[in-house]
Amino acid sequence: MREPYAHDVVLSLPVGADEAAPGAAVTVELCGHWRHDPPCPVAPHHTRAHREGVDLHLRVLFAAEPEREMEVRRRIDAALAAGRLAGPDGGATRWRLRNSAAGTIAPDEADHARRLTADG
Repeated sequence: MREPYAHDVVLSLPVGADEAAPGAAVTVELCGHWRHDPPCPVAPHHTRAHREGVDLHLRVLFAAEPEREMEVRRRIDAALAAGRLAGPDGGATRWRLRNSAAGTIAPDEADHARRLTADG
């Protein structure tokens, strides 16, 4: 049975760069493409981002079987450590991974996290 998890990441992303690209890179890693039909084949997930200067903070909520949690975290980190994603126009967005760590589901995320465990 899937359980909900959170993963927190800090990237250096130039101001003006596509802030959606790192989340799309996570989706490509977990799903094969940023556009795909449900369900997510590896782990249903949701990524949100907010900027603080040149830092882009990502919060990835995902659902996985407990024995696959670390695999999903490694895949998230691998996608973001690559530091780039080519967009549909052929241009690439580049970033630098600064920090990545397991997070804790916040009380205001609990409903969303539960919905992720039911997806798929």
